[in-house]
Amino acid sequence: MTSAQVDHHEGDGEGPPAVGSTAVPRGGNEGYQRGLGARQIQMIAIGGAIGTGLFLGAGKAISKAGPSLILAYAVAGLVIFCIMRALGELLMYRPVSGSFSEYAREFIGPFAGFVTGWTYWLFWVVTGITEVTAAATYMTFWWNIPQWASALFFTIVLYGVNLISVKLFGELEFWFSMVKVTAIVGMILICLGILTLGFSDAGKSASVSYLWSNGGFFPKGIGGTLMTLQIVMFAFLAVELVGVTAGESKDPKKTLPKAINTVPWRIAVFYVGSLIMILSVVPWTSFQPGVSPFVAAFQKMGLAAGAGIVNFVVLTAALSSCNSGMYSTGRMLRDLALNGQGPRVFTNLTRSGTPLLGTTFSAALMLVGVWINYQWPGDAFTYVVSFATISGMWAWIVILISHVRYRTAADRGALPVSTFRAPGAPLTSWLSLAFIGMVIVMMGIDPDTRISLYCAPLWAVIMVGGYAAMRARNPDAFTRGTPAEAVAAAGEGPGPGIEGPGSGGQPRAGE
Repeated sequence: MTSAQVDHHEGDGEGPPAVGSTAVPRGGNEGYQRGLGARQIQMIAIGGAIGTGLFLGAGKAISKAGPSLILAYAVAGLVIFCIMRALGELLMYRPVSGSFSEYAREFIGPFAGFVTGWTYWLFWVVTGITEVTAAATYMTFWWNIPQWASALFFTIVLYGVNLISVKLFGELEFWFSMVKVTAIVGMILICLGILTLGFSDAGKSASVSYLWSNGGFFPKGIGGTLMTLQIVMFAFLAVELVGVTAGESKDPKKTLPKAINTVPWRIAVFYVGSLIMILSVVPWTSFQPGVSPFVAAFQKMGLAAGAGIVNFVVLTAALSSCNSGMYSTGRMLRDLALNGQGPRVFTNLTRSGTPLLGTTFSAALMLVGVWINYQWPGDAFTYVVSFATISGMWAWIVILISHVRYRTAADRGALPVSTFRAPGAPLTSWLSLAFIGMVIVMMGIDPDTRISLYCAPLWAVIMVGGYAAMRARNPDAFTRGTPAEAVAAAGEGPGPGIEGPGSGGQPRAGE
């Protein structure tokens, strides 16, 4: 490892560069305040695995696959754990905010970093649009409030929370996640009580045999189970958000590994465990697409307050996702701007260390999306929302490719060895990439999700055009090589990666 890489890896955290600078800050926190403690990081990691994909999406998946959905969640959960361990190894090598685009830029190339940053930003903007609209819809369960009014209220409140401080964001996300965790655990305990004690209307018929007695464990065949993989993976989107918090964690080398290592038990309890319990109390044939399996289960149990409780939990899940979107979009825009791959104005931070203009710009787009959804709730908006799945999976692909390249360089001694190495790597990363590839194929086969693949080429054209325009205005930001490329130039590691149209391979100044 060269002295330049030591300097790059062990930055002094001097804060952000001046507005308009394109230099990448050397410090791990990049001017942010490390206001997220272990308690908040753990809950952000837990909350990222529980969202509307579980509370609502599982209903459609159960109707397609039956009890075999449990196996689909277990296998996909194992892949998610491999992805998170790959991300963890990268984070311990160099914890930075906006880590996905940073690692793409370093290990794949400037063009990959540019695409990753903007694609992940788009993913959270679209997610924010859908979730805040969903939250407004859930409010009508109790009160006859205009949908636009609730959406506006939630967007403004969450926007304000994200501007005050990262600590307040973390605290709010902590309590959002607490509500979701409590609901899942409570549901599991109630189902256990029904199975063992036989109380409620479902007590007389509830049985574990429901898992195989209605057409078998694979009632729709293996093909039906495979076709649910895109729904399953969509439910896990945002679990990687813990990587975005790296630059603002008080002790990332301690808190992040702990958060990542909780992924297996989170998936085992919240997904596999809850589905086993629900499908043991209520036969899978009772669930329908578009209806929360939790609501359906409570109705079957004869618990009158169940629907209202679940509606509150789903509302919390939607607000939690929108809150996370507000948090991540501003930081992704600032990361792009700091590297000269976005408007320079997004480099500004408030005194409390929050990216004001980046968060404001993203929140404004979310408001426009709410208005569009109110005016034209038809196919055009559905096409945009469907893109969220493929754009979110792009982050996982980048994490895995970056990890493979990092591990290759580290094993050769060209880069420092991470203190949190992924077990079984790089084979596990290659297998995870193959699994994601299979999911994308399934998305192309399923007419309900095929539209997301149609949107991808359009976004690719926008990215190529944007890259060319930004490179013309600021060529230095796109011709400088990554640290990994500087190592390769010295004959110490792998060669350069994907650099985009016309990119050069010159090492960074000072390296």
